[in-house]
Amino acid sequence: MAAKALLVLEDGTVFEGKPFGVAARSHGEVVFSTAMTGYQEMLTDPSFAGQVLVLTHPLAGNYGVNRESVESKRIQVRGLAVHEVCDIPSHWGSDMTLHEYLAAQDIPGMAGIDTRALTRHLRSAGVMMGAITSDETTEQALARLRSVPRYGDTDLVREVSTEDPYEWPPIVETPHRIQNKAISPESQGHGRQQLSSKTSGRLRHVVVVDSGVKYNIFRLLSARGCRVTALPAITSSEEVLSLKPDGIVFSPGPGDPAFLDYQVATIKQLIGKAPILGICLGHQVLGRAFGAGTFKLKFGHRGANHPVKDIATGRVHITSQNHGYAVDPDGLSSEFEVSQVHLNDGTCEGLRHRTEPVISIQYHSEASPGPLDNVYIFDRFLEMIEQFQSTEGSVA
Repeated sequence: MAAKALLVLEDGTVFEGKPFGVAARSHGEVVFSTAMTGYQEMLTDPSFAGQVLVLTHPLAGNYGVNRESVESKRIQVRGLAVHEVCDIPSHWGSDMTLHEYLAAQDIPGMAGIDTRALTRHLRSAGVMMGAITSDETTEQALARLRSVPRYGDTDLVREVSTEDPYEWPPIVETPHRIQNKAISPESQGHGRQQLSSKTSGRLRHVVVVDSGVKYNIFRLLSARGCRVTALPAITSSEEVLSLKPDGIVFSPGPGDPAFLDYQVATIKQLIGKAPILGICLGHQVLGRAFGAGTFKLKFGHRGANHPVKDIATGRVHITSQNHGYAVDPDGLSSEFEVSQVHLNDGTCEGLRHRTEPVISIQYHSEASPGPLDNVYIFDRFLEMIEQFQSTEGSVA
């Protein structure tokens, strides 16, 4: 292992630290998250694809890494920067250290850097491209940065989406099956409360268009008595409808929603055919489908403590977020209304169709990491399905 590593930002700012994980070259958009726990969930969140993650909490790795707290099939970040990494974790469920976890998947980490100074710099100057290196000079790393694609120049959704449809293991309405390992400990309690008449004698079939879906979306839907099928991000509306879904979810994911015109076309053709829920990137695509624009935030919203106000009720929700783009509601079709706003900067956090069963949220209702206050969105989605099918049945 090299004695030191450098994080070189595209503006020439350099942070020096000690490598862990693997001592390798990497590059990506450098972003920070304010969550105090949940580093394993953040590392495996596909919304971090193409990025170097900086943790503002000064200690990482103190509770190790386990086999259950993953949100996708692999680590998605291109690098991790922390102030201090713990070599001797203390937790009954820990299987390995954070160093071993990164090393097993060839991901470079850096410890010992001033993450407070780095975060303040990114807040002032905005997120930017950066390179991690342990065998280059600053000038060599900057030259490499100038030769690689920028974060906003790539459709990262195609890199993280599933290539083939697959079904998440369904959960049968019996107590012993709720213990299925597909269900995380935090979602098991919600599953016991919610498995009820919503299923009306059968499992509701929810189709998730995977733009970088987190596993906890599957867990929470399954715990509520749903059969869940994941589809590639490029799936057409005809292919979606051929599965006869009771409801459709457009998932979170990485990158600029301006690349996702193929999903914009799909959403337009699905309105009115089944209830739709858009989460994070899915929210942005839904907005673009109906006249809204999207724009890049200076340093994004990433963390587990973002306040969001519901306009209709005045209630404030503390939310988990991970996105660098936001919806500009100017130009939004009159069919839609802004339903929620971020209290820190006033950006759009939710949309609602005025007549059809379509809602979207900018934050991560599935948490992981973060508070579980907002899993109610999935209950509301299932209520929309019940109401839609009741109306359709009465019309028929």
